Amino acid sequence: MAARDFSHLDHLECPRCGTTYDAHVLQRLCPADGSPLLARYDLRAVAVRPDHIGQRAPDLWRYHELLPVSDADHVVSLGEGMTPLLRAPRLAEELGLRRLFVKDDGLLPTGSFKARGAAVGVSRARELGVTRMAMPTNGNAGAAWSTYATRAGLRVTVAMPVDAPWITRAETVVTGGDLRLVDGLISDAGRLIGAAVQASTDDWFDVSTLKEPYRIEGKKTMGLEIVEQLGWRMPDVIVYPTGGGVGLIGIFKALTEARELGWVEGSLPRLVAVQASGCAPIVRAFETGATESVLVPEASTIAFGINVPKALGDFLVLDALRQTQGTAIAVADSALLADLQVTARLEGMFLCPEGAATVAATRELARTGWIATDDEVVLLNTGAGVIYPETVQVDVPTLPKDGVLEL
Repeated sequence: MAARDFSHLDHLECPRCGTTYDAHVLQRLCPADGSPLLARYDLRAVAVRPDHIGQRAPDLWRYHELLPVSDADHVVSLGEGMTPLLRAPRLAEELGLRRLFVKDDGLLPTGSFKARGAAVGVSRARELGVTRMAMPTNGNAGAAWSTYATRAGLRVTVAMPVDAPWITRAETVVTGGDLRLVDGLISDAGRLIGAAVQASTDDWFDVSTLKEPYRIEGKKTMGLEIVEQLGWRMPDVIVYPTGGGVGLIGIFKALTEARELGWVEGSLPRLVAVQASGCAPIVRAFETGATESVLVPEASTIAFGINVPKALGDFLVLDALRQTQGTAIAVADSALLADLQVTARLEGMFLCPEGAATVAATRELARTGWIATDDEVVLLNTGAGVIYPETVQVDVPTLPKDGVLEL
């Protein structure tokens, strides 16, 4: 397949000032205002139809016309994408709903949805000649980018809070990442990475969240998969655990593109940003009508992946919520932990804490009537519960007496 047919990437655009940039050279933030840049495609040239997509391999690269990698030879893949969209009838009944689905990204190669952004981001970085990368992370993104960087033959330095989950630290190291632990939050790790990249004489590329334009393109495939798995139609509500918010921005971008292409019709789903009570800058900004969030000092939550005190793309998250008549809601750690166990016992789904936060949020939104009984609702589970072994406390059964198992 010719490169021009593999991707219809046209240019990069600043969503704040509207300035456009060449997509075929390395770009970071908008020089004019420091905004993240968004990939724009020549949608008029996209000839593929939904029925053609259904005949392709079951991975996220099935949407390659709307992904930024120009040449298929540069694709770095571990088979990521097309995670199941699972019905959850017993959980739906528990929450007072009739149509509830869980999009389970815990089944991706690195155990979390971060594999989507890493696959596309690393592929594009390699295509543009990057050999070394650096990034801060709360854990899962570092593990994913380390994995895909190694797959691509690239190097990556990862700065991670010292209290990040042990498994994600181990995954980063075992896959060859240069792990540096930081005594602080992801915002502290980000400052250290930024300073190190700026001071380095080597050609390091900072791939922090939204500081390069292509992680979001991998994340947007969640939205494309959801509508494809629903028969190329959109649900009423999508509930998303929000830290940096890249996935929510990506879902909004994907569905906007899909509607412009005629792949789907009608109103976009109402998007819900779910945060933890101990770290809810997006929720506070949404409630006050602000266009940007304010940094949360001493942010803390057991849902480590959404412990982001101030997101670079907060204005894009808030815009997506408002354009879709969505909302933002914070849940307590105690509530998400309770619903993690409820979901596991009702549906056999061991969600990550961030995924469980969407259950707690949906419970509250259904109780207040913001989500109606007949609404079709999709929850995003962004990681496998088993990569958070310290999260759930259970009573361990004792050994049987005299070797006899009593039933």
